[in-house]
Amino acid sequence: MKYLRALCAAAVLLSCSVTGYLSAQNAVSHYTDSAQATPRHWDFTLEDVIVMAQSKSLPALVARYSFISSYWQFRSYRAQFLPSLNLGADIGQYNRSIVALQDAETGETHYVQNDNMNNSLQLSIDQNIPFTGGTVSLNTYLNRFDQFSPFGDMTYNSNPVNIAYYQPIFQYNRLKWEKKTEPKRYEMSKRVYLEDMESIAVTATTYFFNVLRSQKSLEMARSRYESTQQLYAIAQERFGIGTYTKDELLQMELQLLNADIAVASAEVELRQAMLSLRSYLGLTDDTEFSLITPTHHSDITIDEEDAVTRSLQNTSFSLNNEINLIEAEAAIAQAKAERGFSATLTAQFGLTQTGNDFVSSYRNPIDQEIVGLSLSVPIVDWGLGKGKVQMAKTQQEIILTQVEQEIMDRRQDIYIRVVQFNAQSKQCDVSQKADGIAAERFELALQRFRNGSISILDINTAQNERDEASAQYIEELANYWSYYYSLRKDTLYDYIYGKDLDAEFDKLIED
Repeated sequence: MKYLRALCAAAVLLSCSVTGYLSAQNAVSHYTDSAQATPRHWDFTLEDVIVMAQSKSLPALVARYSFISSYWQFRSYRAQFLPSLNLGADIGQYNRSIVALQDAETGETHYVQNDNMNNSLQLSIDQNIPFTGGTVSLNTYLNRFDQFSPFGDMTYNSNPVNIAYYQPIFQYNRLKWEKKTEPKRYEMSKRVYLEDMESIAVTATTYFFNVLRSQKSLEMARSRYESTQQLYAIAQERFGIGTYTKDELLQMELQLLNADIAVASAEVELRQAMLSLRSYLGLTDDTEFSLITPTHHSDITIDEEDAVTRSLQNTSFSLNNEINLIEAEAAIAQAKAERGFSATLTAQFGLTQTGNDFVSSYRNPIDQEIVGLSLSVPIVDWGLGKGKVQMAKTQQEIILTQVEQEIMDRRQDIYIRVVQFNAQSKQCDVSQKADGIAAERFELALQRFRNGSISILDINTAQNERDEASAQYIEELANYWSYYYSLRKDTLYDYIYGKDLDAEFDKLIED
C-alpha cells in the first residue's frame, strides 16, 4: 500500500509539472508572437537624431565621397614629386611606300620602293624637381630597323644608359605654386567635410523640432479633448439642474467637436513630419519612434571675440581666402613669365652604339653628349604681355578687397549670432517657467470650473494660455539649438565639451 500511494503521488506531481510547463511555453510563445508582430518603438533624443543623420542620410554620403575625391586628388598631386617608371614602345611600325631620292651630285630625283619596319623600346625613370621646375630622367633605349627593299639590311641602335635634364629658364613654375596651394586645398576639404556634417546637424535639428512641435501639438490636442469632455459632462449636469443655459451647453458641445477635429488634424500633421524625418534619417517604415524634448544649457555663454577668432582660424573660410590670394600671385607670376624672355636648357649624357645584331649593338659603346639652349624673346607684342600682367594685378587687388570685405562680414555675422545665442538661453529659461505657470494655472482653473466659480470663457482662456506657453517653449528650444549648431558649423568648435571638432579621416578613406 505504501508503494501504491507513493506511485499515485508521483503520477499526480508529474501531471501538474507537465501542465505547468505547457502553460508556460504557451505564454512565452504568445509573448514572442506579439513582440514580433509589434513594430519596434524607440525614444530618440536630439543627439540621437543628429548622429543618425550624420551617418545614414544622403547628404552625409555625398559629403563623405566628396572628401574621398579630394583625398585622391591630393594623392595625385603628391605623386608628381615621386619618381615615375615609364615604359614606351613602338612595335611593328611597318612602312611600304614609294619615296623620292635625290642624287647629291646630279640633283636628279629617283622614285624608289621603300619597304621597312621599325621597332623600339624605351624604359625610363623620371623625376620632377619642384624648386626649379626641371625634370631629370634616367633611361635606356633600344631600336631595331629592318630594311626589306630596295636592299635587305638590319640595324640595331642602343642607348644602354642615358641621363637627361630639362630646365625651363624664366618660365612659369607650376609645381612651385601647386606646392603652396594643394596642401591647403586638402586641409580645406577636411574642414569642408566637418562643416557639411554640421550643416546636416542643423537640418536634422529642423526636422527634429518639426516632429517635436507636431508631437506636442497632438499631446495638447488630446489633453484639450479629454478636459473638454470633462467640462462638457459638468455642463450637462448643470444644464440638468437649470444652472446652465442651452446656449452655454451648445457652446461647450461645439468646443468638444472642435477639439476632436483638432486631434485628427494633429495626428495627420505628426505623421507627415515623422515621414519627413524618417526619410531624411534613412529609417525603415516599420520603425516607430517618439522624440524626447531636449533641455538647454543655461551655463553656456559664448564670448564674441573668441567665436570670431575660431571662425577665422578653424573653418574653411580662412583657407579659401588664402588659396585665392596665392592663386592671384600665381596668375601674376605666370603673366610675367609669358611676356618676356624665356629659355629651355637641355643636357644629355649617355652611351650609344649601333650594330647589325643585338649583341654588337651593346659592344664597346661610345659617349654621347647633347647640350642645347632654346630661346624665346618677344620683340614686338603691341603691349599684349604688359596688358596680361596688369589684368592679373588688377584681379589680385579685387581679390584682396573681397577678402577684406568678407572678413568684416564674417566677423559681424558671427558677432550677431553669438549675441542671439546668449540671449536665447534666457528666453528658454523664461519660456520654460511660463510653461510651468500656465500648466499650473490651467489645473487650478479646471478645479474652479468644477466648483462653479468661473465661467466657460475663463477656463477656455486658461487652456489657450497653457497651449500657447507649451508651444512657445518648444519654439524657443528650437531657436536655441538651431543657433547652437549653426555656430558650431561656423566655428568648428563644440562649446558643450570645450573642444575643436574633428573626424577620423583615415577611417573614412579606408571604409
